[in-house]
Formats: sequence, structure tokens, C-alpha cells
Amino acid sequence: MEAVAKLRNVPTSPRKMRLVADMVRGQKVTRALGLLKFEANSGAAKIEKLLLSALANWQQKNEDERIEDANLYIKTIFVDEGRQLKRLRPAPQGRGHRIRKRSNHVTLIIDTKVEPLGSKAAAKQAAETTGNAGDVKATRRSSKKSTANQAEATA
Repeated sequence: MEAVAKLRNVPTSPRKMRLVADMVRGQKVTRALGLLKFEANSGAAKIEKLLLSALANWQQKNEDERIEDANLYIKTIFVDEGRQLKRLRPAPQGRGHRIRKRSNHVTLIIDTKVEPLGSKAAAKQAAETTGNAGDVKATRRSSKKSTANQAEATA
């Protein structure tokens, strides 16, 4: 189940904000929060706050699930251009240069990652959710032993 958070009219140019958005796109939520916390770019703090808002929205939709067990990742994040404030700056010989103060809108969607059946990650995830990680390893060891015993018996 996905959750959406939007941040509108951020007084930063869209180009600067896209640098931060590209850095966290597709990352797991915990990793993205770690990256954003220590990023020097000014847009990182705003996207971190937006990501925490998306987490709160996801938690409201899924009250019975824990965030740690959900395997959340950033599904999509995009930055759109907002309005421009047009100002004049004095220039030589009585002229004026136009200054464009840009803003942007950020949309962030987080979702739970479901691994395809048959993959190692899916087996690991299933073992963690059932709490039988030790049992899975034990069955692997016993199957290896049984094949070794069969090889000895035939020899």
C-alpha cells in the first residue's frame, strides 16, 4: 500500500532540488533518511521532512503494520516547477536586469517492496516474517547431509 506526500511552493530552484531527489529515488526509506540527514544541500532538509510526512501518512493507512517490517522504499519522487517571482535589480547606466526567483513542488510516493517469488530476497523476507530463519538454515544443512549420505551409500 502506497502513501503520498506533497510539498508545494518551496523557495528553491527546481534544478537544485532535483539533485537531492535523484539521490534518494528508489532507495529504501531508512537509507534515504540517513543520506538526507548528512547531505549538505539545503533541499535535503526539506525532502527529509517530506519523507517523514509520507511515513506518517503510510502509518495512518496501515495501523496494524510496523514500519520496520514493511520493507518501504521510495517508489517515485519528482520535482515540478512552481511559480516565479519576477524582480528587477539595478544595472549600469540606468537599466534594470530581471531576477527570477524560482520555486518548486515536490511529490513523494513510498510503497512496500514485494520481492518476486523464488528469489533469495523473497525467501529471506518470508523467513524473517515467520521468525523461522534458523529453521530454514537447518533444513538446508540437513538436505546437504542427506545428499552426502546418499553419495557415500552408492560408493
